[in-house]
Amino acid sequence: MTYLIGADAQQAPAGERFRSLLAQGGILAMPGAHNGLAACQARDAGFEALYLSGAAMSAGMGLPDLGLITIEDVCFHIRQVARASGLPVLVDGDTGYGEALNVMHMVRSFEDAGAGAVHLEDQRLPKKCGHLNDKRLVSVEEMAAKIAAARRARRHLYIIARTDAAASEGLDGAVARARAYLAAGADAIFPEALTTADMFRAFASRIDAPLLANMTEFGRTPFFTCEEFASLGYAMMIWPVSSLRVAAKAQQELYATLQAQGSAESLLGRMQTCAELYEAVGYHEFEALDDSIARSVAP
Repeated sequence: MTYLIGADAQQAPAGERFRSLLAQGGILAMPGAHNGLAACQARDAGFEALYLSGAAMSAGMGLPDLGLITIEDVCFHIRQVARASGLPVLVDGDTGYGEALNVMHMVRSFEDAGAGAVHLEDQRLPKKCGHLNDKRLVSVEEMAAKIAAARRARRHLYIIARTDAAASEGLDGAVARARAYLAAGADAIFPEALTTADMFRAFASRIDAPLLANMTEFGRTPFFTCEEFASLGYAMMIWPVSSLRVAAKAQQELYATLQAQGSAESLLGRMQTCAELYEAVGYHEFEALDDSIARSVAP
């Protein structure tokens, strides 16, 4: 149990814990966790770090992924996911919410909320999902300035530069941008929307830095496992929106059933029981802690 009860107060900063996981070698696999309950479930399944997707946060608020959410919206999600799970969280920082000073404000805000890492992308606003067409990019110089600002502001946050250039500038353009972003101070690179194993392998062979791979469903990247991405030269991977998609589909079916049948009884076998929910959120541990505090101060 770690949610604001003191257990997390003894941990090293999240950025340091994120680096320690990477230093273990292999590939750091991070499922998306769109809320605190999902974060607890991912932790209990054995994952050691989590991902917060801008698309998942936006969709959870009933909004499209067009850069509409704010820094404070994201910090609300960071706080619940990081505190509930106790795990370091990689956060989607979109385009940085403005220019260099805005990026610096974002970095400090994310650190204060409990984030361990962030990735920034080189799209223009309004940004698009990385697997859609007609993405517009900022100049290399503008993106490098944002990375330098993030590096200057951070105390411990791990900084990943995402480039969406492969679609419009080809692999050579994506590699050139990645090298410029590393020179500006990025710790790692996220090449978005590569479409073949050969592209992933070729990119990795030309970049001397940790790399992040995105395994999103319904996108341009074919399905690869953790082991396959590791063999292609990648140190990190994410499943950004999978948890939200599964949950949203289940909710859609629930509401349709309620409308059609007037009851959710037919779905009981697909529901988490009260006991399972209490275990996931540590209900009885919180209850016991409350009792112990009450006893300790009772006259």
